[in-house]
Amino acid sequence: MKKFSLLLVIISLFIITGCDKKEDTSTPKDEPQPIPVKKLQIFDPDSNSRVIAVQINNHDQARLNHAGLQDAFIVYEAMVEGGITRMLALYKDKTTEKIGSVRSSRPYFLDYVLENDAIYVHFGFSDQAKKDIISLGINNINGLYDNAFWRDTTLNVAYEHKAFTSMEKINNLIKQKGYRTTSNSEPVLNYDVDEVDIKEETETELKDGTKETIITNKANTVVIPYSYYMTVKYEYDNINKVYNRFANDKAHVDAITKKQYNFKNIIIIKVKNYSIDSYGRQALDNIGTGSGYFITNGCVKEITWQKDSRSSKTIYKYLDGTDVIVNDGNTFIQIVPINSNIEIS
Repeated sequence: MKKFSLLLVIISLFIITGCDKKEDTSTPKDEPQPIPVKKLQIFDPDSNSRVIAVQINNHDQARLNHAGLQDAFIVYEAMVEGGITRMLALYKDKTTEKIGSVRSSRPYFLDYVLENDAIYVHFGFSDQAKKDIISLGINNINGLYDNAFWRDTTLNVAYEHKAFTSMEKINNLIKQKGYRTTSNSEPVLNYDVDEVDIKEETETELKDGTKETIITNKANTVVIPYSYYMTVKYEYDNINKVYNRFANDKAHVDAITKKQYNFKNIIIIKVKNYSIDSYGRQALDNIGTGSGYFITNGCVKEITWQKDSRSSKTIYKYLDGTDVIVNDGNTFIQIVPINSNIEIS
């Protein structure tokens, strides 16, 4: 009887430790784990949402109340009449609650709307811009006719500087108008999820025989004079690796967040501009080729730009012919007069 009991114990142990033992499918701790795939942060590259482009007022009075520009992944700036500049801010998959103030269209901004396959948001237009919006079939939302704007009556500025919009209002109008909301258009800029390093170094021998490495293309301060009325400046923050923006030597600050605007990348392109009427409205020779600069992470490199038609994407290249790759972050594209005395130090 004792032998029989012992046999039962042995069989039970065999069942527990042998036949019924579940296979260990867990990954051994010392086995290499898969590396997470890095993804672009400035916008979702897998999203096919269409870009929304908003025309931003940059008069001195308007600039005091700028809102929502930090959410834009690209901002363009170019001359308009009277030495003033105007901006075009591009948004993708944002919920920004206040953007502006919004101002009227000028025809050359349409070229950057087209190359980004964007829906265009503006408040009014010049005669030529009106004709071009119609002839080019640009999907647009216009404050003269469309209920996507409000006047901020709390502001102590002229009436024309009080028009604002929001992504909610814009998207509601897009739905009402039945505009296409998706796009297969590739981004104008080439992005890298890793840090793009454009610094150029040279090794110098000191008097004591030691050698020192010097960065020869530093860009800690960038000054861009557009006219007697408007000068843009950027100062590099080497801790956060962004450029803080100034307008006429004053910090360019968001009226909602109270934070200074900053940008990861700056692209400067030199373009001839000239007056086309007695009011001083401008034309830009932005179809063709020219020179400029790419600035990021405290350094600068000379580039070329090429735009073959109003709807074609602007191509940015280094002088050796390779494509400009920008860092993962927001970009300010400064379209400056060809004779502008740009200072980079």
